[in-house]
Amino acid sequence: MTNHRSILIAGAASFILTTVFVSTTASADTNSDKAQIAQLETQIAQDGAHVEALVSSYDQAITQEQIDAQKVAAAQARVASDQQTEDQAKAVLRSLALTSYMNDSVDNSSLSIFSMTSGSSVAAKQEYTQIANDGLRTAVDAVDADARQTQASEDQLRAVQAQAQATVTQLGAAKAAAQAALAQDDALLSQVKGNLATLVAQAAAAAKAAEQREAAILAAEEANAHPVNFSFNPSPGSYSNPLRSINGLNPERVDQGVDYSGYGPIYAMGDAKILSTTNSGWPGGTFIAYKFLDGPAAGLVAYAAEDIEPTVDVGQTVNAGTVIGTMYAGPDGIETGWADPSGDGNSMARDYGQFDGSNSTAFGANFSQFLASVGAPPGVMQNEPPTGNLPPGWPTW
Repeated sequence: MTNHRSILIAGAASFILTTVFVSTTASADTNSDKAQIAQLETQIAQDGAHVEALVSSYDQAITQEQIDAQKVAAAQARVASDQQTEDQAKAVLRSLALTSYMNDSVDNSSLSIFSMTSGSSVAAKQEYTQIANDGLRTAVDAVDADARQTQASEDQLRAVQAQAQATVTQLGAAKAAAQAALAQDDALLSQVKGNLATLVAQAAAAAKAAEQREAAILAAEEANAHPVNFSFNPSPGSYSNPLRSINGLNPERVDQGVDYSGYGPIYAMGDAKILSTTNSGWPGGTFIAYKFLDGPAAGLVAYAAEDIEPTVDVGQTVNAGTVIGTMYAGPDGIETGWADPSGDGNSMARDYGQFDGSNSTAFGANFSQFLASVGAPPGVMQNEPPTGNLPPGWPTW
């Protein structure tokens, strides 16, 4: 038990020390778990000391019970020996009395008391019988007294033994309960440590994402302050590549829309009005929806969602030169495609029941072609042909 406690506490202390540095980036939940770990370690130390005390008392009670059992056995042996002595004494005295009184078969020295006259002989026999009986009773009484004393000692020892057994039983139950409590504390401590490790990892990931986001914002600011050599003069009814300034741009799958990774500023594709900037149903909580005001897509709504920091407000009018958000190198990347006309967070692919979770949809493929038409890399199709069909009159590119 002592080794178990030492290993447990040493392991817990080592774990806490190794997480001190990264815990500076942890959230309030992490601090709460650390406080719970400290409290659990204190409780485990108390439970461990209680268990050790119970084990010591339990061992002492077992030893005392064994000693008492040995005393009882010795007392029982004495009773048996005394009983044997009593039986032997009874047998000897009974034999002597019967021999002398009934058979007159005694040695010469004893026989002389019976060789008197008739009257004297009878008196002598009576006297001899009385002496024999008195001796027998005296011996029997002595044996009985010794037997009673031995029996009393045995009874007393049995009572002590019963008490010792009761103590052992009680201490055993208490020890089992304390050990169960300690095991429960150990399990809870392991669970909280696992939670803390997860939270620390999440906090570290969040800190890294924040650094990448900050770097992306700085890159976007730098790009705005020192524009790249890119000829761009937006005109009404025309569209432009919204991903033209993304660093490390990498096209990914086509699903509801088109997925990309990288970081940097994202532009509107043309003249539009911002309908929404957030929606909790999307990873990262960002859903920038904007309605095209002119050109072939006039009246349609596009979206850019997920790992984006919005830089526009709902109701704002934008054009192809407006940065609508900053893409950061988060865990999900971004997705851009055709949105429900209301801008409520749904995609057209979902409105038409085309998306089952991993497939390329007709709306996603159409938006990929739209992006390719303005110079952005198209997405990667998951299936050909894509799932579903476009509504009549939908623009193609």
